Amino acid sequence: MGEAINLVENFKVEKVIFNCGEFNELESNLIKVLEKKNIKYYSCIKELNVDKYKLQFLNTKEYDNENDNSNVIYFNYNNYKFLFMGDAGVEREKDILNKYNLKDIDVLKVGHHGSKTSSGKNFINEINPKYSIISVGKNNRYGHPNKEVLDNLEKSKIYRTEEDGSIMFKIKNNSLKVETCNP
Repeated sequence: MGEAINLVENFKVEKVIFNCGEFNELESNLIKVLEKKNIKYYSCIKELNVDKYKLQFLNTKEYDNENDNSNVIYFNYNNYKFLFMGDAGVEREKDILNKYNLKDIDVLKVGHHGSKTSSGKNFINEINPKYSIISVGKNNRYGHPNKEVLDNLEKSKIYRTEEDGSIMFKIKNNSLKVETCNP
């Protein structure tokens, strides 16, 4: 969120989607820029159609914690299931499991950079991800990813940006391929 204004000022942005919950100071400042530039923005949406595909926003309730209010997005592309967890923690994971039927996820973008506050064992066992991506900086001050989270993901093939660099999933001829580019 910290660089959002810079992105909007320097790139062509058509729409911005905010998570659920009240706008914080950074978001309010971003909204002023969006309105000035006449860029549409939305908050707490349920789905977004992109061409013939649908992104589903797995909203459960409003939390008193900004991380749990982050957008969690489910995407099914040619029967490959992707789940992007934002910064959602274990409380939100429980609520998602109670509300949505998520089984055998192909690609999981791990929540909160692999923090110990996310990717609980029950959640990971239920969604059973084939591949897991952890977006994390090398030698970060938080010590992410957490060892317990890595242990929870042991049945999944784990890709980490600080080790693997950029990670790309390509689907061609109904086959999922993974490409990395070292940092």
